Amino acid sequence: MKEFPSPLDLKSVKAHPLSQRRSLSRLEHMLIDPAQPSPSCSAEMLAQIHVCAANIRSARERGSSVMLLYGAHLVKNGLLPVVNALIERGWITHLATNGAGTIHDWELSFLGRTEESVRDNVATGTFGTWDETGRNIHLALLAGALLEEGYGRSLGRFISEDGVTLPTSNELEAVLREQPAHPLTPARAELLQAILVHKLSAGRVEVKHPHAECSILATAFRHNVPLTVHPGIGYDIISNHPMFNGAAIGRAAQMDFALFGRAVEGLDGGVVMSVGSAIMGPQVFEKSISCVNNLRAQAGRKVVNGHSIHVVDIQDGGNWDWTRGEPPKENPAYYLRFCKSFARMGGTMHYAQCDNGVFLCNLLGALSQ
Repeated sequence: MKEFPSPLDLKSVKAHPLSQRRSLSRLEHMLIDPAQPSPSCSAEMLAQIHVCAANIRSARERGSSVMLLYGAHLVKNGLLPVVNALIERGWITHLATNGAGTIHDWELSFLGRTEESVRDNVATGTFGTWDETGRNIHLALLAGALLEEGYGRSLGRFISEDGVTLPTSNELEAVLREQPAHPLTPARAELLQAILVHKLSAGRVEVKHPHAECSILATAFRHNVPLTVHPGIGYDIISNHPMFNGAAIGRAAQMDFALFGRAVEGLDGGVVMSVGSAIMGPQVFEKSISCVNNLRAQAGRKVVNGHSIHVVDIQDGGNWDWTRGEPPKENPAYYLRFCKSFARMGGTMHYAQCDNGVFLCNLLGALSQ
């Protein structure tokens, strides 16, 4: 029988100082000031945005969830201050993003710049192999797990508090022996292994974030607004680091999926905005609302209802009028996940073919009137 191949030794990947990377996006060139006039858009689009604003106002008045699901381009497009203003003014009750959304957020908070040439750096084997990014995000998740915090809150805390405090290896070994069946045993063991293998020092690990005021993660943490992260194993550049730990990432994401479900549980009469999230938003939402409806059915309660879903992307939606419902399978629009999935989720779906900056800036303006 042919011998089964062994996995690649990813711990031998060479990480490089982040300062050596040629970054393509810088804070001083990208940030959008929410105090400036909103960018112009068509009367039809502005009417859609005002419908969304009215739905948000109604949801907040009744205490229902208002969820913002966003992709990484929202961060790279400089919309951090706009989203932070929505958080600070109490319009958003839950945020969710993918792994890339947090990586760009963290790099901007730490370094003031982010993004690299994928084409150039893949060819040299340096794409994603940036030491501080992989190391510090893993540190945040490993330490946050001991506080029973998920990905978003762990990293938001890490940015807000400029680092973490790590226990000694002796302390971790002792508690593992004393409490082997404790729910935190896997997290403690993962942290212990990281400390030993990567020679991490116990005590305070100080990591300054000079631009923390721009971070969505940090703003959500400070305002105690849940921000959940829904990554894929191998999707993100932190996989290209010797500290890559799928167990730590998965554990944090598992906590966040359950926290996402808590927001969906409060969604009756609420609002979901999916802004530039073509895969994470629809895929995670459809599983979560099914879980919530499953639990409600067991309790003899009605399924989630009365919610509105506002999907924003720059694609044309397959040239399909989504108010008509789902297109037939022979229509290419059927395969647009970010439209099709949300069209199946009950409530009322609105699709806006719009730049995410135009949509969110005008939404903030409409909510401020």
